[in-house]
Amino acid sequence: MEKSYRRVMTIAGSDPSGGAGVQADIKTISALGCFATSAIVAVVDENTVGVTGVHPVPAPFVVGQIHSILDDIGTDAVKIGMLHSSELIRSVRRTLDEYPSVRDIVLDPVMVATSGDPLLESDAVSTLRGILLPRARVITPNIPEAELLLGAKITDADQLPDAARDLARLGPSVLLKAGHLADTEVADSAELLTDYFYNSETGTLTPLTAPRVATRNTHGTGCTLSSALASYLALGQPLDRAAASAKAYIAAAIAAGARYRIGRGHGPVHHFHALWP
Repeated sequence: MEKSYRRVMTIAGSDPSGGAGVQADIKTISALGCFATSAIVAVVDENTVGVTGVHPVPAPFVVGQIHSILDDIGTDAVKIGMLHSSELIRSVRRTLDEYPSVRDIVLDPVMVATSGDPLLESDAVSTLRGILLPRARVITPNIPEAELLLGAKITDADQLPDAARDLARLGPSVLLKAGHLADTEVADSAELLTDYFYNSETGTLTPLTAPRVATRNTHGTGCTLSSALASYLALGQPLDRAAASAKAYIAAAIAAGARYRIGRGHGPVHHFHALWP
């Protein structure tokens, strides 16, 4: 009897340095035992030091890629990364609505660069909030992205549970990442870092804690976490367990990647840490 793959489609931009974007997504999905497909929304000129340029792919061509994948291979889950314009956000939403059976959608709302500069104009942020978030099952914002979505500052770790609940009022469940807040508060490598997962389907809040690793190799952590969550959903894990599994995977990938040196800037995590040291 022929076997069937568990399939995950990523809709995201490329990263030629291999640490983030579609490349990181494909590595993560493959490492977790799923079959990766991709619709590329932008070709990015970047490395571990920074981004030099972005060449957007026209929205109709992105839509064509999504149709080509879903009409032939299909998918068990979808991960969505940065969408650079309101037009593209609306196009992706309309296209996914043509496939109502595709329910496990994980949206990484990439809106803020590592430098703190916004990557989307205000109208695109509004479009993302109002058009695409309600179609996602889970979103995985960091602190700056959560602030943009909520229109409020998050300055203390005690605010994170309520922030996760408030974000869930936009529609999806929320895995709120605490890394940016911890970076500004504590430099102790032994600190325990706690993210919060709010399951909007059950109304339950779960703290997800792991040791904070002192490392420069954090390029692509958000891409990797969201792809891991999509992969575990594709593998059939319940939502709470999939969030916890994704947190455990990225924590282990960061810890293993800290032992390596690659590039002159912020290197990647070790996506295949479970397969080779």
